[in-house]
Amino acid sequence: MKTPFSAVATLALPLVVLVACGGESAAPPPKASASAAPLVSAPPPAPAPTAIVKKFAIDKASSKVDFAMDAPKEKIHGRVNGAAEGTIQVDILDITKTKGSVVVDISGIELTQNVANAKGEFTEEKANDLQNKHARTWLEISADTPEDVRKKNSRVELTITKVDNVAPSADLTKMSGDLRKVTFTVTGDFVLHGVKSTKSVDVEAEFTWSVDRPVKLTMHTTKPFAVSLAEHDVRPRDAFGKLAQKTLDVLAPTVAKEALVSLDLTGFMSFTFPTPGASAAPSSGPAASAAPAASAAPVASAAAPKK
Repeated sequence: MKTPFSAVATLALPLVVLVACGGESAAPPPKASASAAPLVSAPPPAPAPTAIVKKFAIDKASSKVDFAMDAPKEKIHGRVNGAAEGTIQVDILDITKTKGSVVVDISGIELTQNVANAKGEFTEEKANDLQNKHARTWLEISADTPEDVRKKNSRVELTITKVDNVAPSADLTKMSGDLRKVTFTVTGDFVLHGVKSTKSVDVEAEFTWSVDRPVKLTMHTTKPFAVSLAEHDVRPRDAFGKLAQKTLDVLAPTVAKEALVSLDLTGFMSFTFPTPGASAAPSSGPAASAAPAASAAPVASAAAPKK
């Protein structure tokens, strides 16, 4: 039995509609262009700092400077306390890069002495007014010295030029604990009586650590360093500018030709120096975006017309 044409048409119509309306949904959707989607890459890691410099201000009140001059017939002990100032700049990643200077006002110098008796036994240490007067005259800081000269000669300075022989580590961040102790040798320019010489000083330093940084520095000489009187033109004088007839050689049995100096200093951390070339992690706060705006502001003095 033959199917009527109308029936065939009726069966075919839905297929035509299906192909026309929904047949394309079976095909895979077109791929999105790779260039259309932006690529988000992670920011590069911040470079490790090459230096972290901390500045310590020396506490004047607690500073101590001592010196000893031992001769066969007399021992002299000198003190200059509460008179040292200055700053020490320490790179906690590498102590050998330490810089700074210490200035001591010796106008308040105090001397005591022990004198040997006939048996060669030394007496009890005591102050001697005449000895203190002689010391000021030799150093040219006595009352009869012109004020400008007295002020210059009262200033003794040690400027650090090199640090080496560090133990146990030059990198304080690799040490642990609240107290981190190191020893090293300081070489520097030493100025006394207006004369400069080079000195090497063995030092022990202790850093008090708080959280992630040092906040206090105490340092002292582990052995005294020698200062020659003749090298710095500190010699017998009767008055300012007037050399005494007795020389250091003549006085040698009583007065030593050099002073052995010791230092005991404490410094407190004031702030951190920015280090050129050492990048810190970028800030995501509003301050970072505000920085460029500040640089765009015109300088008032530059804008002002010249008269």
